[in-house]
Amino acid sequence: MTKYTDQGKQDTRSGYGAGMTELGRTNPNVVALCADLVGSLKIETFIEENPERFFQVGIAEANMMGMAAGLTIGGKIPFASTFANFATGRVYDQIRQSIAYSDKNVKICASHSGLTLGEDGATHQILEDIGLMKMLPGMTVINPCDFNQTKAATIAIAEHHGPVYLRFGRPKVANFTPVDQKFEIGKALMLNEGTDVTIIATGHLVWQALLAAESLENQGISAEVINIHTIKPLDDKAILDSVKKTGCVVTAEEHNYLGGLGESVARVLASNHPAPQEFVATQDTFGESGTPEQLMEKYGLNNKAIEAAVLKVLKRK
Repeated sequence: MTKYTDQGKQDTRSGYGAGMTELGRTNPNVVALCADLVGSLKIETFIEENPERFFQVGIAEANMMGMAAGLTIGGKIPFASTFANFATGRVYDQIRQSIAYSDKNVKICASHSGLTLGEDGATHQILEDIGLMKMLPGMTVINPCDFNQTKAATIAIAEHHGPVYLRFGRPKVANFTPVDQKFEIGKALMLNEGTDVTIIATGHLVWQALLAAESLENQGISAEVINIHTIKPLDDKAILDSVKKTGCVVTAEEHNYLGGLGESVARVLASNHPAPQEFVATQDTFGESGTPEQLMEKYGLNNKAIEAAVLKVLKRK
């Protein structure tokens, strides 16, 4: 049975806000930029306590990325925040040229990612952002799983020099990781040891993977669960050590199966230790309007879908 318990549902975007509040008090070089979405990004306290370190750019995301790049030249650590769709798709040229190519120390902080944006619908539900960002040379890509881990990641990336894409979400989800955790960029976390199958999950799907593992255990199947919070740089060793032991893997993410975590894992396995793999992800499709729960059910992004993928991959061992 899983040793993790839900400490009370919280949204990961509030974890970002809590991390920003702490950074505002501890790191005078941290500045915040936002594209007219302060309430949605939960950075009100940072702004109240540090009004001179906040820049409201309005609905001008491309300009925000350029401003953030410029602020780094003076030694500032800009956290540029908006919805994930606007933080990547709308401003990809500015990120590529002004931030990634120029190796600027900008933290791109993206809320409302994936299907769990919910009722706002397909135009806002970006399912390609991980792929877009991980393909940029030098870009670190982080997708934490709950409130506590998002707060820890927000604090950690301020100490990391170089461009970072930090992805989090809108709905309240299980908060189950330790309050005092140390967030180590690029270091996967073993959540549940097992011998029959490896489940590698990221973001909102990590808790769902733990629920699936608990159900599988009741069926006599021992599932190893790994939390990949950093998609780039990927913890190749953790993946290989686990799959060499179990012989098969299921990857789970709130993202298109093209370009996401699953493809990164497949590359590692193809290059080092080929093994059967199943992908729990959206199948090259846009989303639609609905509650987060309805959408995760319809698009096969929950514990039941992970469990079914495990039963399928076990037959391929």
